[in-house]
Amino acid sequence: MSIVAVNPSTGEVIKEYDEMTPAQVNEALEQANRMYQDWRRTSFAERAGLMRKTAQVLRDRKEEFAVLMANEMGKPITQGRGEIEKCAWVCDYYADNAEAFLQPEIIETDASKSFVAFQPLGTVLAVMPWNFPFWQVFRFAAPALMAGNVGVLKHASNVPGCALAIEDVFRQAGFPEHVFTTLLIGSKQVNAVIEHPHVKAVTLTGSTPAGKAVAAKAGQVLKKTVLELGGSDPYVILEDANIEEAVTTCVTSRLINSGQSCIAAKRFVVVEPVLEKFETLYVEQMRQRKMGDPLDEATEVGPQARHDLRDELHQQVMASVEKGAKVLLGGEIPDGPGAFYPPTVLTNVTKGMPAYEEELFGPVASIIAAKDEADAIRIANDTVFGLGAAVFTRDVARGERIATYELEAGSCFVNAFVKSDPRLPFGGIKESGYGRELSHFGIKEFVNIKTVWVK
Repeated sequence: MSIVAVNPSTGEVIKEYDEMTPAQVNEALEQANRMYQDWRRTSFAERAGLMRKTAQVLRDRKEEFAVLMANEMGKPITQGRGEIEKCAWVCDYYADNAEAFLQPEIIETDASKSFVAFQPLGTVLAVMPWNFPFWQVFRFAAPALMAGNVGVLKHASNVPGCALAIEDVFRQAGFPEHVFTTLLIGSKQVNAVIEHPHVKAVTLTGSTPAGKAVAAKAGQVLKKTVLELGGSDPYVILEDANIEEAVTTCVTSRLINSGQSCIAAKRFVVVEPVLEKFETLYVEQMRQRKMGDPLDEATEVGPQARHDLRDELHQQVMASVEKGAKVLLGGEIPDGPGAFYPPTVLTNVTKGMPAYEEELFGPVASIIAAKDEADAIRIANDTVFGLGAAVFTRDVARGERIATYELEAGSCFVNAFVKSDPRLPFGGIKESGYGRELSHFGIKEFVNIKTVWVK
């Protein structure tokens, strides 16, 4: 079997890679486990020094990796550079903070001494997606390795070059061999890896069906999981919002990574007094965003990562139109090569349509009318997903109240688009998954929270 990288801008094959055999996978896991026995005993200072070198390698090779992402999954090159900078940031963040996060916590009891220690688990399997092929790996790897675990990566099959490049980054930075290992395997081998006795935990970023499948298998063998899954983030636009600023923020969020982001704005819930103005300005801005070659510095929207994903997105749009949605912009597959889909705006979106119920993973905005604040909150929460949400209002106290107490999501922003930050926990509720990445919460997901009691 082979794993094939295809350029989504042209449809041309970039390179074919041999898939690892089960025997090769088993040997890689054995080597990772042997390395873990040494790595778990290294000092935080040693780990931090290597992680800071990793950040430097990323910055030194930023252009190379931005081009690689553009070629393998179509990311606009300017956004690719930003992704690599963010990866370097998370490496530096955990190099600076991991030791403090994992300091033993003294608890007063009737013991002469009692405390909570945080010890690594062992080999952590990461099943990662293609849309942020570096960032989503590093946001798992930096805390996991700093905690004393070792990592193995099963990356998406359309970004094998990125997967191998990440392993090379850790090697170049000086990490011992087998502390981080890329497994070039397809999805059919994932269950066997989860079942392997050396694998102690699994983290997955991807679709909700993929998360359910991995969680089911991990549950059978009682292994800890963290799942960051799909989202259909609602952005609530209230009557007192600064509409011009809100539109700019909403368009930017909807088109991040050409619309292929779990936390991109997807459903715009707009109260009726400002609906017409919002729609008009939103369509104007979406029309101005340039779609084209991801290697072109001016490109803001590249191709979709694969042709099948582009076609599925179009089917969701057409099914919504058949049920009464109105196309204000886009909605047609362009002529020519590549998996391109234009910035698209749908209005008259109502319950029962794919544009209301499902995650549209591409540059398609769904505008939904609401009567008032209460109705907008009801619509925003009327979803199986719960990853991110935002609210726009000039009354900051009002926005904070809605974000804190009303919106059902793991990350709720006021007058800004949802984004991940190493300093803040990241993750969802409902069918958007469970567990948290980043911040001190993320590094404690894959440790043994151990009670020590001394008489």
